[in-house]
Amino acid sequence: MNNAPTPAEARHVAFMDIGTNSIRLLIVRITPNHSTNVLIQLKQTVRLGEGEFDDQVLQPEAIDRAVSVSQQFASLIRSYGAADVIAVATAATREAKNQREFVQRLQDAAQLDVRVVSGQEEARLIYLGVASGFHLADKQAFFIDIGGGSTEVILGTQHHYHYLNSLRLGAIRLSAQFPAGSQGVVSPGKYNRILSYVQRHAVHTLREIRAHDIDLALGSSGTIENLADVAARRFAKRRLQRDDTLTAVQLREVVKMLGAMPLKERRRVPGLNPERADIVLAGAAILEAFMQALDIPAIRISDRGLREGLLMDYLLRNGHAPALQDLSVRRRSVLELGRTCHFDETHARTTAQLALALFDSAGAAKLHPFGVWERELLEYAALLHRIGAFLTHNNYQAHTYYLIRNANLLGFDETEIAIIAATALFHRKALPQREHPEFVALDRPAQKVVRVLSLLLRFAESLDRSHAGNVQHARFRLKSDSHVVLYIYAVQDCQIELWAVQKHMTAFEKVFGGKLDIEVVLQREAVDGLRSS
Repeated sequence: MNNAPTPAEARHVAFMDIGTNSIRLLIVRITPNHSTNVLIQLKQTVRLGEGEFDDQVLQPEAIDRAVSVSQQFASLIRSYGAADVIAVATAATREAKNQREFVQRLQDAAQLDVRVVSGQEEARLIYLGVASGFHLADKQAFFIDIGGGSTEVILGTQHHYHYLNSLRLGAIRLSAQFPAGSQGVVSPGKYNRILSYVQRHAVHTLREIRAHDIDLALGSSGTIENLADVAARRFAKRRLQRDDTLTAVQLREVVKMLGAMPLKERRRVPGLNPERADIVLAGAAILEAFMQALDIPAIRISDRGLREGLLMDYLLRNGHAPALQDLSVRRRSVLELGRTCHFDETHARTTAQLALALFDSAGAAKLHPFGVWERELLEYAALLHRIGAFLTHNNYQAHTYYLIRNANLLGFDETEIAIIAATALFHRKALPQREHPEFVALDRPAQKVVRVLSLLLRFAESLDRSHAGNVQHARFRLKSDSHVVLYIYAVQDCQIELWAVQKHMTAFEKVFGGKLDIEVVLQREAVDGLRSS
């Protein structure tokens, strides 16, 4: 299970995170072009740290539960033919006096070679996992992950961390240290004692973090996700969505509500995992203590963590680093989706290049007011515009829309994904209209963006209709206030592309309100024209 990987071959790789509260499994297929396809991801609560933290000894029943789940996961890993298995254990295992016996049980019963990681290494892996799912650009983020036995805090940008720390503060640990009252009720006084304990225990860490600027905060782990899901259902009347935030005010209200409930009633709260109901308030106290002390008004929620960090670390260590480091989270995610759908990458890149040239020249001609943000979304829509043909060519734009909306593209918020999907949908056949539910679902600003971007994508796709790369460049030029010329620079005959573009002249007039002429510049003229443009 430890064959040395090479980037030249596709392989299945499995990653296991044996945590204090649960065991998580991720199996992926890594392709020769550095993209990854998730085959399966599972999580099973085992409470490995239950009853441990008084004397630092893993309890026999907890070990049995963890070994049983690990055996099942190992069997699943073998059924997928994984070439490599990377398994790590965290706080509960690293603090246990009987750590060696537990790790040997996992080796004997499940044939798993488990590496026990330090708190610092756990924080680094969490950073890799969470940062790989957000578009941070040059912003510095505060990361917090609340586990059963420890809490990891990190400061970092998109590709570099500047601070790592792991504290012996966890939802299971503190719940055992501050047991609930009658019927599982956590009184305000009990909750405030947990809060005060966290603040005292983290005082040195908080002082170090305050020395740095924080542009935004990111929270990961089941505890934070559950608290945010409860808040979303209570205040927004819906389930937790990607890129949602949990505000400090919402967190305090959720704590009041959950703390007053008997445990039996708390287990039934929508958005709260019943298996986490007895420890969630201790986890909430950790989160609130940091938000208060660092003056964080809201925290964005991530569903990624250590398990995904193991994947990123594996890719970086095994020949995929240039492909990962040279691409943003967003671009990497888009290309992975395209490659998963076996898209024609040459045509996709040609279409994107033409679309951006049209966008830039249309902006210079005052045809639209949009900037860098809309330009980037157009490029991604152009790269993905034909992925629906992976299913069937008939009505492929509708399949493209569905795939983009449901592919869990990383680094984008819901509005951005909706704009990319709608731009790809409306690049073919009907222009976006009020009767189209995909268009009506967008707010007014997004609708204006989609009307322009989808039209530009229509032109760009038509300019490579033969997929032969006949058209090297294209640009709009304003001839008068109501008259625009589209110059097409081609290296050889492009009659097919010209016919395709001419079909969109009426659409151009509807969207931009002006008359369009088309001029084709061939061969040497094209080269000279590009040099002078």
